[in-house]
Amino acid sequence: MTTIDTVACVGAGTIGGGWAAYFLSRGLTVRVWDPSPDAQDRLRRLIDNAWPALTELGLAAGADRDAWTVHADLAEALDGVGFVQESAPENLEMKQRLLADIMQAAPADVVVGSSTSGYGMTEMAAKVADEQQAARLVVGHPFNPPYLIPLVEVVGGERTAESATGWAAEWYDAIGKSVIRMDREVPGFIANRLQEALWREALHMVENGEATVEQIDRSITEGPGLRWPLQGPMLTFHLAGGEGGMAHMLDHFGPSLLSPWTRLDAPELTPELRDEVVAGSEAEAGERSIDELVRARDASVIAVRKAVAAVREAFPETADGGAAV
Repeated sequence: MTTIDTVACVGAGTIGGGWAAYFLSRGLTVRVWDPSPDAQDRLRRLIDNAWPALTELGLAAGADRDAWTVHADLAEALDGVGFVQESAPENLEMKQRLLADIMQAAPADVVVGSSTSGYGMTEMAAKVADEQQAARLVVGHPFNPPYLIPLVEVVGGERTAESATGWAAEWYDAIGKSVIRMDREVPGFIANRLQEALWREALHMVENGEATVEQIDRSITEGPGLRWPLQGPMLTFHLAGGEGGMAHMLDHFGPSLLSPWTRLDAPELTPELRDEVVAGSEAEAGERSIDELVRARDASVIAVRKAVAAVREAFPETADGGAAV
């Protein structure tokens, strides 16, 4: 693992390009395959935008923002690499074909991670006939943007070798990611399912006139979002139980779970609801451009990450921790 100096990114969109920027910051050389004619220009812009944040977080020795190439031929892009990160669009049939092509072209001992945000590797590997090839396919699901958010959820499919899943978890951890090695495949993984539940309830509240887009965002940024960087929702509720902890919390507030506080079924995304959410988001953004908002987001995440790291170092007993689990 320590001898790997070159990796491949298959797909150079927002996720794949974010991975490329992150790999570069870790001192790796990156070979990129993307069929889009403007892939090189888009990737250059993404790396340029990400590099200040990566620099502030700390670059690995030898990190070079220009140590990347874009290749039109997949086999050429994968030649001699020590790891492959696939980040194609979320289209199951496309991913099935692409992963089959990758396994035909990748070096025989290389593990391939997929950035899929919802599909399981069992279904994505359906067109990979060779069992030894299928054994090296894992999900390495990042959280957007991959160059900034440390989380990676790792899980194999039914045909994935345990050794490949373990290797992938160790690899992501070695390059500075915070790894959750999942026990089994779950549609949407862990973080996306939790985020999706919040997103669905937010849409219901907008649709029913119960809250505006700005009120929903402030309810998180000025409320529970301030607690979650150090202690997740489960530990937060454990503390809410006072000296009795989670047991008291569940015994006391458990009956409220039957109250109609949330609606986990998604509302129909009607044109009216879609337009209202878009209008609210644009109003909240105001005159700020997407680039300005991205810079502000990156600065905020860096500040929070640094603050969290300082608190964890000073009070290691108070936080959930960020180690691989």
